[in-house]
Amino acid sequence: MNPHENDNRLPGGFTAEIATDLASGRVVDLAEVYALNAVDDAERAAIEQFLASAPAADRDAFNERVRQARETLTTSFTAEEEPPPGLLDRIMSSLPAQTAQPSPAAVPLPGTGPQTAAVMPHPVRDSSGVAATDELGAARKRREERRRPQGMRNWLVGVAAAAVIALGGVGVGAYVANQNDPLNQVLQASDVRQATVDVNGGGTATVSISPSRDAAVVKMNGVPAPPAGKVYQMWLIPKDGSAPVSQGLMDAEALSKPAVVKGIGSAAALGITVEPAGGSAKPTLPTVAAAPLNA
Repeated sequence: MNPHENDNRLPGGFTAEIATDLASGRVVDLAEVYALNAVDDAERAAIEQFLASAPAADRDAFNERVRQARETLTTSFTAEEEPPPGLLDRIMSSLPAQTAQPSPAAVPLPGTGPQTAAVMPHPVRDSSGVAATDELGAARKRREERRRPQGMRNWLVGVAAAAVIALGGVGVGAYVANQNDPLNQVLQASDVRQATVDVNGGGTATVSISPSRDAAVVKMNGVPAPPAGKVYQMWLIPKDGSAPVSQGLMDAEALSKPAVVKGIGSAAALGITVEPAGGSAKPTLPTVAAAPLNA
């Protein structure tokens, strides 16, 4: 193998060119970089064009990791969630080492002391063979290179790849999303408690309540799909007797997924009703299920 074959490969197997990563089948690994807008317009178009003809499994995996990364950006970190010990050190140690640049020679001011012969550094040459006349010129050149969008993208890809390595192969977006996902925060809270109530028409609803998170998770179990043209709608019933507040709709597809209800501290109960498609401004009674929150 040519020892220089992978000289342009960044930590985690990424290369400096998006096209090369796509050709090597790494489109899914570029999801976090895409979600964080660390690509230029041409690179974004290349990724989207590649996905258009990619297998459905790759498209689904890519879209899921983009979703997780973007959801993570909208969710604040909490003091209770600590990263693994030494994570930052492992990420930094995985990044490419940067060669320390010598400091420019100090030049004494006239009349301030003995004059010494000026130390002339060796000319600095770039890949085109053009010499920089002095260290200041070289420093300016390096600064301009760092400002180039392509250089910044490569650095971000390197950081993302290093983080993947430090996390033991788990995607950055997946790891952080798991730590900060509202559903997981409720289910893993120290004060979480559950209540299961019957649903009229069949099945049950399990409500996991966490006062410290001011939220609850609702999971439907064996509940039949709503009638044609209808949806289930969740409501918080305020303690002060004011009008119920809608907390979202559940159609046949959503029944299989848990739902997070926030702001339960001011509510006495959670109610579920059957409403016309699109939902209603106020609940149609009677409820098909109701669970006291006692938050």
